[in-house]
Amino acid sequence: MPDSTLLTLILYFGGFIAIFYVFIIQPRKKQQKRHQELLDSLRKGEKVVTIGGIKGEIARIKDKTIWLRVNDNTEIEFLKSAVAYRSDEVEQ
Repeated sequence: MPDSTLLTLILYFGGFIAIFYVFIIQPRKKQQKRHQELLDSLRKGEKVVTIGGIKGEIARIKDKTIWLRVNDNTEIEFLKSAVAYRSDEVEQ
């Protein structure tokens, strides 16, 4: 009897791990990959929105930094990772 209880416990635990992976870990990895592809494809002149909700046009890009032009006279420096999405992706 104890062997079947241990086997049942192992099966439940394995099932829990599989469900956790499929519903939590795998989607997060896909999301991170898409976000990294977005960051790698950013170009000067594109309009983006940051994670803080600031909209602007990319004025300059360096390795890990971008400068957003938010109006005619104002540029704000951000980490590239702060870009949430291109603003044209939502407007379409």
